[in-house]
Order: sequence, then structure tokens, then C-alpha cells
Amino acid sequence: MTGDGIPAQGHGAGVGRRSFLRRAAVAGAAGAAVGAGGMGAVARATDDGQGSPGPDAAPADRVVPFHGVHQAGILTPLQRHAVFTSFDVTARSRADLAELLRTVSERLHFLTAGGVPEPVGISAPLPDSGVLGPVVPADGLTGTLAVGASLFDGRYGLGPRKPRRLRAMDVFPDDDLEDAWCHGDLMLQLCADSPDTVTHALRDIARHTRGGMQIRWRMAGFVSPPRPSGTPRNLLGFKDGTANPDPHDPRLMDQLIWVGAGAGEPDWAVGGSYQVVRLIRMLVEFWDRVSLHEQERMMGRARDTGAPLDGRHEKDTPQYAKDPQGNSIPLDSHIRLANPRTPGTAGTRLLRRGYNYDRGVRDNGDLDTGLVFCCFQQDLDRQFAAVQKKLAGEPLVDYIKPYGGGYFYALPGVRGESDWLGRTLLA
Repeated sequence: MTGDGIPAQGHGAGVGRRSFLRRAAVAGAAGAAVGAGGMGAVARATDDGQGSPGPDAAPADRVVPFHGVHQAGILTPLQRHAVFTSFDVTARSRADLAELLRTVSERLHFLTAGGVPEPVGISAPLPDSGVLGPVVPADGLTGTLAVGASLFDGRYGLGPRKPRRLRAMDVFPDDDLEDAWCHGDLMLQLCADSPDTVTHALRDIARHTRGGMQIRWRMAGFVSPPRPSGTPRNLLGFKDGTANPDPHDPRLMDQLIWVGAGAGEPDWAVGGSYQVVRLIRMLVEFWDRVSLHEQERMMGRARDTGAPLDGRHEKDTPQYAKDPQGNSIPLDSHIRLANPRTPGTAGTRLLRRGYNYDRGVRDNGDLDTGLVFCCFQQDLDRQFAAVQKKLAGEPLVDYIKPYGGGYFYALPGVRGESDWLGRTLLA
């Protein structure tokens, strides 16, 4: 899609390789601004090497480091705004694909650090759109690049290197998938503290990679501030993500999120993670007519506090063993089906990273609102797919409708200045 609702073309020819490489060269020159101005922003904004702003740093100077064993934007605390963009790759050869991924890496390196775009000459196109002013702020920006199953078809000879569980997104019983909103060769997740920052970043990357990839579909989202405290709420009014595993526990992340050596995946994939993106329409007009009691029993939590119905506080653990008949928390409630909290289901947990969306009004006059459900996990089948199958037919399906998204594999991180996203895949 070229915007939020206009379908884009499929695998088009795009512009020629020469035009794409010329633009990539412009990208490389602009990326050099990291040394001129971007790294200065890093030095001003970070004091512990982990992206934490210093005590006197302005919010726009908050820098999340680009380099690392894993990509940023997975364990990074939720920024307020995001845009999820699926791309069809139009690069004509494996060498052009490598150039494309290097260009994306160079742009993300610069954009996430911030700085002054490097001038590229009087006759060349302007190095930046200018929508963020003369100095590009870091603004907590992260970019997370993932590959879809369709990238591993016959175009680039990557079939033998496909992650073992990567495939087109499963169609579950309660889905109503629309082709124009599904799948893609690449998924780029951009998150930042301000909406114009993510829009600017997408515009910049699309400009510098024209001829190498084109937008298939795009969805922008936002995270509401905690009201009144705790986990932010989705547009059904309930807190979303309360039971997430602790991203600060490295051992737990190695068990649930990161693909490690010996997991049966290709060697290049070590350090990556499976990403699921689901576009879920919320039928809020119908939901708002349901009694609070019924809403809470469908969810299994109190709407005001987020506490399980047998508890008092949001982080209280549901006591399912003491409620075998479902008198307190119904057996078909969302939280009980999704996470029964038995020893056998501990490994099915995943890391949610969801964003609300509001696209105005649908053709039928209903509000077009919902959730960009995003999650990361080590194993699609053991985690997301297993949970989704347990949720089939839950009472909540009368009020939500999944219609788009896809399965993707988030690439391992960029280890140093000479590294780039996807290098080990194409080696």
C-alpha cells in the first residue's frame, strides 16, 4: 500500500538498478553525517551505553543505540508512536538486495543517532525532507527489520537459508484476512517518541531505497499514556500487555525470545527472533453496548485496575488452581485461554509489543479503530500459533476481527561499523 488504505503494486520492476544505486550512493553520503553530527548526539544523550537519557537531556535527544547483538525495538520499552510497513522487494539481483539492505542499515544508523544531514552538492536532491528541522532529532527512534517467507523464493537463491518455521501467516478460524493487508518480503517496524519522527524516518528510507523495494501496506499506531498508572490501555479500555515476560531477565529472553545456536535454525539466524504482526479491527460500537460485568468476564480482568478477577492489583497472579470451575475467572476468558499458567505452558509465553490505531471511519460508517498486535518469540509454533489455537471461538471474537499482518523473522543485530542488517543471511 502506498498509504494507510491504498493498495500498492506487487513485485513491480521499479526503476532501474543504476537509478537505485545512485540513490544508495546519496544515502551513503548522508549516512556519513553520523560522524559529523549524529555521534555527537549520541554522546550528549547517553550516559550508560544502553540508551538511557542523561539527567539534562531533552526528550528529543534520547538515543537508543543502533548496534548490538540483537536489534533495538524488540526489548526496548514501548515508545509512544510506531509505523509498521511491509515492503515488496524489487531489487533485480542478489547483489542489488545486498545493496538495499546496506542502504537501509546506513539510514537507520544515521536516523536513530540523529544529527545534521550531510550536504550532497548543489545539483543533487536535498539530503532530507526537512520536516524535523535542520537537525534530525534521535527522539528515541528504533528501526527493526524483519524478513518474510516470500523473500526466500527463487529470486535471490535464498531458499536453503530460510528460517525453519517462517511461512505465510496461518489463517485461524476467526480470521477474515484481506490479501492487500497481508504478508510482504520485508517488515520495517519504526518506533519513536513523536509521530513525525517515525513518519520522517519512513519517508527517508523509502526515498533512499526507491528501485529496491516498494511499500505493500502500512499501519501507524500509538500507545496511550498509562491511565491512571501501570500498563497502557487498548481501545477496548483494558490494559494490554500486563503479563509480558520480564525483558530485563536475560536468561528468560534466551528461553523465550532469541533464537540461539543449536535450535535447528540456519547459523545466520542466531540472535534473531520471530515476529508476528496482526492487524485487528475492534468493533467498538458493539463493544460499548456490552455491560461492564460481561466485558470483564470475557477478558478475565477488572477494567479499572487491570487485576485478574480473583485479585486486587494489576500484577497479581491469577489463582486458577483454586478456581477449577471458573467461578471467579471464566474458563473461556481471554487471559485464561491464552496463558493457563501451568508448568506445561510456561514456554508458550511471548513478548507483546502492541499499538492502537485509529484510521477514521470505514465505508459503512463505523469507526475504523483497532490494534496492531505485534509479538516476538523464539518459536512460532510453540508460542504464537499454539496460543492462537487455544483462543479459537473465545467470546471476544464477536468484537474483534483480525484482517491483516504476517509472519516475519527479525534479523540479528548489527555488530559494528562494517556490519549491516542481513549480511550473514547473504554471506
